[in-house]
Amino acid sequence: MEKKIARLRRAKSTRAHIRELGVPRLSVLRTGQHLYAQLFTHDGSKVLASASTVQADVMAGLKNGKNAEAAAKVGQVIAERAKAAGVEKVAFDRSGYRFHGRIKALADAAREGGLQF
Repeated sequence: MEKKIARLRRAKSTRAHIRELGVPRLSVLRTGQHLYAQLFTHDGSKVLASASTVQADVMAGLKNGKNAEAAAKVGQVIAERAKAAGVEKVAFDRSGYRFHGRIKALADAAREGGLQF
C-alpha cells in the first residue's frame, strides 16, 4: 500500500504544477490488463478526448492490451482525437508512474502523432 500512496503523492504534485501551466493535461492510467489515456482541460473540469485498450477500435489487430504495442496504439489514437478536438500542445501527466515501458511507448506514439509536450 505504501507504493500506491507514494505514486499518488507524486501524481498530485505533478497535477498541481500542470494546473499552473494552463495547458490541457494528457493523463495516463495503467492497470495490469489495460491502458487508458484522457485529455483534460488544464483545471480537470472537462474531458476533451480519450482512448483506451478497452475500446474495440483501438484493440483491432492487437493480441492484448497490456504490452508496449497496445500502448503505442493508444498514443496514436489519443493524438488523432486531440487534433480533432483542436489541441496540439499538452502537458503529459504520467500519474506518478516511471517513464519507461508502456508509459514511454504511449508518450512516443503521441509525439509522433503530432502532440507537443
